[in-house]
Amino acid sequence: MTERDEFFMKRAIALAEEGMNANAGGPFGAVVVKDDEIIAEGYNRVTSTNDPTAHAEVVAIREACKKLNNFELTDCTIYTSCEPCPMCLGAIYWTRPKMVYFGCNREDAAAIQFDDQFIYDEIDKDIDGRQIKFVQLARKDALEVFNAWDAKQDKKEY
Repeated sequence: MTERDEFFMKRAIALAEEGMNANAGGPFGAVVVKDDEIIAEGYNRVTSTNDPTAHAEVVAIREACKKLNNFELTDCTIYTSCEPCPMCLGAIYWTRPKMVYFGCNREDAAAIQFDDQFIYDEIDKDIDGRQIKFVQLARKDALEVFNAWDAKQDKKEY
């Protein structure tokens, strides 16, 4: 880790504190860096926006993708004040950054009642054993759209 990496991580941590003090949401912050420059940043806004997906990483990723006009962040590094939750981890993998630095880990988050372990446990369960009921419905109709996508000649792959 370089001095510059530490600088970016400290910015993510400062954003976590800023958002927390503004009562925007939990104590989480993130920045997206490209070419040694912060191109996007965010802090948790779940409770202030009533948006359960407004985690710091997702807020920063949305801003970065909009700024770069691209759904991938392949030449970027993400700095986040805490190890990403399962949702943020998925968003990070979909954007394909080259690296992620994180401050606190999932155990630190669990110690202050941000415990994502139940989600990891649910992912590992058979669909019939999950706490929320999942029912497959209208698969035939849904497959028609999938088949149309598969045959579509002008689609943008991702």
